[in-house]
Amino acid sequence: MADEVEKEKVSETAEAAAAEQSAESAAVGLEAELAQAKAQAEGYLDQLRRTAADFANYRKRVEREREEATRFSNALLLSKLLPILDDLDRALATLPTDLRRFTWIEGVALIQRKLELTLEGEGLKPIVSVGQPFDPTRHEAVFREETTAYPDGQVIAELQRGYEFHGRVLRPALVKVAVAPAAAETETGGTKETDKNEGTDGADEARQPSGAS
Repeated sequence: MADEVEKEKVSETAEAAAAEQSAESAAVGLEAELAQAKAQAEGYLDQLRRTAADFANYRKRVEREREEATRFSNALLLSKLLPILDDLDRALATLPTDLRRFTWIEGVALIQRKLELTLEGEGLKPIVSVGQPFDPTRHEAVFREETTAYPDGQVIAELQRGYEFHGRVLRPALVKVAVAPAAAETETGGTKETDKNEGTDGADEARQPSGAS
């Protein structure tokens, strides 16, 4: 009887140990599956984040391109209005002094100013040229004048005003640029001319009669 009881206890202990070992194995398996599921979820989440970031960048780029296209859509129209501004500038610049006192002249000048302000509000801006160094991206040299009154490469006159549109050159300014004279040629020419004059004077003195006064 005691042996049977002992056998039952041993059997129960073995079953308990087996159950515990099975539970531990199941727990280990579940932990492994959970870790794998977490890693997979993190991978999906990272991929989702990259996709969302790519989409956000794409949307920003599309919006930026749309804004830029809208902003510069008026460039063609503005370029066609520039000759009108040129005509108004020339007309008012060459206006005789005795006509400037008339009211209708002041009205024309006011219209010109309103037109300039309207175009400036759309992003049009005149290019400052006179007194600035020549910039081939903003200026177009029509004349070059050798002079020592201005630094070499400085814009000394504006023949036609240039304009920028939202920071881009819509039309370059037509300008006259100062160029430093060729000093070597000037000095060489002056020396030759002086020597020639001195030689001529000496020859004249040699041919002059001694009694001449």
